[in-house]
Amino acid sequence: MAEVLHRLHLDGPGDPAPAWARVLGAEGVALTLLVGGARTPEPMWCHPELSVRFEELQFTLGEGPGPDTIRTCSAVLEPVLSCVRRDRWPALLPAAAKLGVNGVCCFPFGLGVPPAGALTVLCDGQRRMDTRRYVAASALAAALTGAFLDGDLRRHGAGLAVGVPEPPSGLHRAAVHQATGIISVQLGVPLQEAHLRLRAHAYGSERPLGEVAEDVVARRLRFRDDFDDDVSGPHMPDGGKR
Repeated sequence: MAEVLHRLHLDGPGDPAPAWARVLGAEGVALTLLVGGARTPEPMWCHPELSVRFEELQFTLGEGPGPDTIRTCSAVLEPVLSCVRRDRWPALLPAAAKLGVNGVCCFPFGLGVPPAGALTVLCDGQRRMDTRRYVAASALAAALTGAFLDGDLRRHGAGLAVGVPEPPSGLHRAAVHQATGIISVQLGVPLQEAHLRLRAHAYGSERPLGEVAEDVVARRLRFRDDFDDDVSGPHMPDGGKR
């Protein structure tokens, strides 16, 4: 891990997730930050595509190791998802199995509750999260905490250059942030409640959260509370046909 952190400093800008996955012996690694008034998890770096899809799954369903880590500000270690009780993450577990995710370990970074974000490690089905990998992942989360809290993504300490490349420009989930604000105005509710309403509709319609958010931003989908008509929730201006 020390070698990888040092190389990150030398390599400069770029996606560090492949190096993190390699040194941890993981199937995938993702780094997520909490941004905006609704504290929306925003993916900074993900590798490979499996991590991208798993992060989107957790985001849409609102359950899983990542959300639990953010809520409790503590590591959530489930290296074998097939051994997890079904009632813990009832929607996520079967969907994760379909994706081929064997196990997940999440580590918070940042100080306080909620944390600044989470480091998610997808466990290799053949190589479990042993003590060495756990220590390495914890060290990486600690290094990221220092880098982000310093406000400088290049921090030197203990004789080692801890380098973290510049984050990707723009927000991956910009439409979700915009849609949350739009729904907040439409319903006259706080941002967090608006975000929950958006997520509930995505889950109920079995559509990706980002796709539903794009419909809201494009005004193809409008949320309302119309008790006179006994209708509550999203409204499609075109009659709901897509």
